[in-house]
Amino acid sequence: MFKQSRNLLLASGIALALAGGAAVAGTQSQEVTEARQETQIWTTYALSPYLRANDLQVSVHNGKATLTGKVEESVNKELAEQIALGVSGVKDVDNQIVIQADYSPPAQSAERSFGEVIDDATITSQVKSKFLWSKNTEGFATNVTTKRGKVSLVGTADSAAAKDLAGQMALNTHGVVSVDNQLVVKTPKENVAKAATLEAGHDMSDGWITTKVKSTYMYSTNVDSSDISVNTDKGIVALSGKVGSGAERALAIELAQNVRGVKSVNSKALTL
Repeated sequence: MFKQSRNLLLASGIALALAGGAAVAGTQSQEVTEARQETQIWTTYALSPYLRANDLQVSVHNGKATLTGKVEESVNKELAEQIALGVSGVKDVDNQIVIQADYSPPAQSAERSFGEVIDDATITSQVKSKFLWSKNTEGFATNVTTKRGKVSLVGTADSAAAKDLAGQMALNTHGVVSVDNQLVVKTPKENVAKAATLEAGHDMSDGWITTKVKSTYMYSTNVDSSDISVNTDKGIVALSGKVGSGAERALAIELAQNVRGVKSVNSKALTL
């Protein structure tokens, strides 16, 4: 009898220990999940140009996100809530964010925020891509840097016209505030005939051209890429759809013409 009682007590102790360990593991797992959810919400706020300047705090417990802080407009409060609800596992939001019309965001620090660093890296990548795709800036020895939307171009250009075009291409990129064009104009090392031969020897596929024209539109501030259809056949680009103005139409044609491999642009179906 004593032996059975002892075995029973031992078994019960092991069961309790295992249950306690499972409870601790479950608590830790829940804490990790909630920390991940908080980080995801905060990161999205930091990346949003509408929310990053606001002093917002986030906490998550048992699938419920609590938001606090101040914003200037109700739309920003609603945006913060919708972002939180979009995170996997968050089922409810206690939105305690205060709307204050005269709210002044914290003063901008000397160091860029996480969102600003991502924005600047995106701008730099877009400008470099546009230079790489353009027949007029191919071969440029250009260093592109961006800080808080201000783009700096350092390097060389084959002509004054090419330098100006590079500046315009950079300025016409989403998020760019200004362009410091420090490109130095140098005399081309190769003559026009050789350059033409090189261009002819580097024909691009129609699919590549179509993709780069569409991407150039997507990166550009003054062209609505969603309203323009692009098709390429043997280097001839056909544009169709509607644009908002004559200036937008002219820019869409110009941007397409500048892409490497484009022989001509048919814009008859691109209407106002």
